[in-house]
Parts: sequence; structure tokens; C-alpha cells
Amino acid sequence: MSAGHVVPAGATDCHVHVFGPYDRFPLAPDRPYTPPEASLADLRAMHVALRIERAVIVAASPYGTDNGALLAALRALGAAGRGVVALDLGREVDLERLHAAGVRGVRINLASVGAADPGAAEAALRATAARIAPLGWHVDLHAGLDVIAALGDAIERSPAPTVVDHFGYADPAGRADQSGFGALCDLAAAGGAYVKLSAPERLPGGDPTHPGVAALARALLDAAPDRMLWASDWPHTGGGPHGGGARDANDVEPFRAVDDARALERLREWTRGDEDELRRVLVENPARLYGF
Repeated sequence: MSAGHVVPAGATDCHVHVFGPYDRFPLAPDRPYTPPEASLADLRAMHVALRIERAVIVAASPYGTDNGALLAALRALGAAGRGVVALDLGREVDLERLHAAGVRGVRINLASVGAADPGAAEAALRATAARIAPLGWHVDLHAGLDVIAALGDAIERSPAPTVVDHFGYADPAGRADQSGFGALCDLAAAGGAYVKLSAPERLPGGDPTHPGVAALARALLDAAPDRMLWASDWPHTGGGPHGGGARDANDVEPFRAVDDARALERLREWTRGDEDELRRVLVENPARLYGF
């Protein structure tokens, strides 16, 4: 944040990735895209500059269900790190071991692979939630508003909380009355869902400065301030020319050029300088959800 603005102690970045080193942690052969390496050391340097003390490492689709790089990062972060893994529900996995390593959630990534079938999404949500609820974990849902709205009843009845990535991919031009956005606000207000106020550059139009982004953020904060999270989305995958279309995994796709300090400053603007609300989003809500 800018000079004079204090980041509260315990501030948490709730959505980051690490990639590599590829000689130790190679990407999946059937990956949808190929990012450059992004090291934990570089992530830590960014967080030191922003005064962010805690990080949530989230599984990224180029690794499939291989969580090796993520778990190595958690070992290095210790008590300051938590993880959200990708799982193959058809295989036996030692969830207790993952919990001891700092894992607190499982990601269902529908948006990155272009899937938008609510039936398939509901089946994945139900199966995942049933498996992880005894550990107190959550389901991290990477999907658009149409799928989220269709899953409303399942999310409300889920034994595990749902965390929605990146505003649910709401359209800033549609503002708060667009289809599905009210359902997202209602789910958060009812306590069944958390929402990451993150990556506005990924929303339709790709403009984080669009006034509609602030309107969406404010609507979500007004609906459920105790269910909002913030994330940088570092290292900002998806900087290639695909524009949301086909991606060539044979080519290394650059990261997006994103100003992380400005992203954090934007959160202060969305919270209108309310230090208590800022602390909720950066510290208290993540601490409750991830068990920091």
C-alpha cells in the first residue's frame, strides 16, 4: 500500500501459485498451458515488499493433481503457509498427512479447462465436500456465475464451505444486477460461501480499473464482510495471446503484467478506508477459514 497506509499484522494473500523448479517438479504432460517458473523466493520477496505475512498456495491446472511443488512450498513456509490441493477422487489419498502439511482445501477448477456443466460441477462439489468435511476443509470453486448460481442449493447444503475464486468471474460492465451475482451475494451472506476479491484483470473486459469492479467489490462487502478474502493471484498466469480461447501447451506462456502493490491498494479503496473491514478481509476471515 502507499506510504502512510499500514497493512495489518497477519495479512494474508489467499491465492498464489508456485511453478518449478521444473527439474524437480515437472508439469503434467496433458497440461492446458505452460507457464514460466515462479519460485517461492520470488513470491516471498513480493510479500515482504507488501508486508503480507501469510500465503495460501493454490493448486494450478498445469500440475494436474500433482501437488509436489505446492507441498514443498508449504514445508518452507511453515506456520505462515496453507495449501489448497487438486485431488483425483478416484484414488486413495492420505488426507490426514496433507492436513498435517498445512492443506485446508481442495480446488475444483472448472473455469481454466472451459467446463461449464452444472451437473458435472454439482457431482464434483458433492463428492469433494463429503470427503473433506471431516477435516474442516473447504472446496475452492473456480467457476463462473452461471455455474455458481446453478450450484446454489448444493452449496447451501454442503457439509464443507465453498470458496469462490475471482469474484465468480462477474462482469464489471454488468454491475451488481447481472444474472447470478445476486445468488453469489446471497450464498456469502448465508455463510455458505467465501469470495475472493481477486484478479479483476481476469474478469470480462480485462480492466481492473473499470468502475464496475469497485461496484462489485462493494456489493459483496456489503452483503457479507465476514466472508470476503483478498488475493494477489501471483504470479498472474495467462499473459499469452489466447484471450480466453485455445492455449498451446508447447509454448511457454508469459505471465500477465500486474502491479501487486496497486492491487492491494485497490482493496483499501474498496473498503473505503475502513480499517476494521480491511482487517476482516486481510486477517480475520483468512484466519478463520484456513486455520492460521
